[in-house]
Amino acid sequence: MGTDRLIIRFDHATFGFPGVIALQDISLDIAEGEFVGVIGPNGSGKTTLCRAVLGLLRPLEGRLQIFDCACEELRCHHRARIGYLPQKGMIDRNFPVTVLEAVMMGRYGALGLFKRPSRRDREIALEALAHVGMEQHRDTALGHLSGGQQQRVFIARALAQQPRVLLLDEPTTGLDITTQHNVVELVQQLHRELRLTVLLITHDINMIRSRVDRLVLLKTRLFAAGPPQDVLKPDILRQVYGKDLVITDRDMVIVEDYHHH
Repeated sequence: MGTDRLIIRFDHATFGFPGVIALQDISLDIAEGEFVGVIGPNGSGKTTLCRAVLGLLRPLEGRLQIFDCACEELRCHHRARIGYLPQKGMIDRNFPVTVLEAVMMGRYGALGLFKRPSRRDREIALEALAHVGMEQHRDTALGHLSGGQQQRVFIARALAQQPRVLLLDEPTTGLDITTQHNVVELVQQLHRELRLTVLLITHDINMIRSRVDRLVLLKTRLFAAGPPQDVLKPDILRQVYGKDLVITDRDMVIVEDYHHH
């Protein structure tokens, strides 16, 4: 854990659209340097939370403060301080962009779109590639990489912004099990080495339960938040996942997750 400086503060915040509440009355503080996992069933508000932290949604009620400003006032330079890994899309094998070019795109958030990247920007991008172990692929076409390698490049693109917060939305979806572990291990390592505040949104509880400082369990409301062993109690999880939850000695299996692969 870093200092006790709060970096994100939800204060009785409600998000959604008139007539549709996606997240209701959330109060949650995230301190600088924390590694927080966000879990919950499909439609529980995980993506809404993500969009809120990115400053893309204003609260209908209550407040959300990120760094030291209200989310609707998130300035460009603040936004650049949040490195974001969106849900994985498929990349066309023929898409003509190299690994280094893809990572350089992360500098545009920090630069503004029309400034020309300098040699220093290139160094920052190469450094980001080194952090994810992909510098030797810098001239490879992005579409020619495996799914796991592409995911590393996108993490590097987020790091190229030199963020204080790393926000990852379902970073393991669509990857094989070994690659999933490698990606989560990489995130854990970056959290330690770069002292980032990490918010990792996932449906895979088993993959992160031993790695995060705290779990946040959503089901339209903030259902539970705390150390993994406090949140992952069968009675709490049954209330949220109902009959979709199967608990074995070692693992928790949430049945619904297998529907959308």
